[in-house]
Amino acid sequence: MRLTAFSDYTLRVLIYLALDQTKLATIPVIAAAYGISVNHLMKVVHQLACAGVVETTRGKGGGIRLALPPKEIRLGQIVKVAEGAAPIVECLGAEASACCIAPGCRLSSILVRAFDALYDVLDEYTLADLVSNRGVLKQVLMRA
Repeated sequence: MRLTAFSDYTLRVLIYLALDQTKLATIPVIAAAYGISVNHLMKVVHQLACAGVVETTRGKGGGIRLALPPKEIRLGQIVKVAEGAAPIVECLGAEASACCIAPGCRLSSILVRAFDALYDVLDEYTLADLVSNRGVLKQVLMRA
């Protein structure tokens, strides 16, 4: 099992924003800190804003910041938002499955349990847990 780069970038943006909540951050600054494409982060920030996790301010002096305290941002919820609603296997989708063993297959229920367990474990942690070593992270990411 592997999370998408989109989920990885989503978590990285939130980590960056949690490090200094006193000022707005910009997408280019975050992108430079991680060596990630600005275009990728624009999509990430848009989705986080739509989910109500970050606030955006347009124009000169604008930027982004967390809309919630880090201790209220559960990692499992964030990864679910980032990964989207696509089914983990074809037979769990809304459309009819082309899989010939679907009527007798037990794999789908096992995979559902496995993914539920992943999200349950992630939900045991918050963004605050990810930045509990704030000093080290600031040294690495906020050199400028």
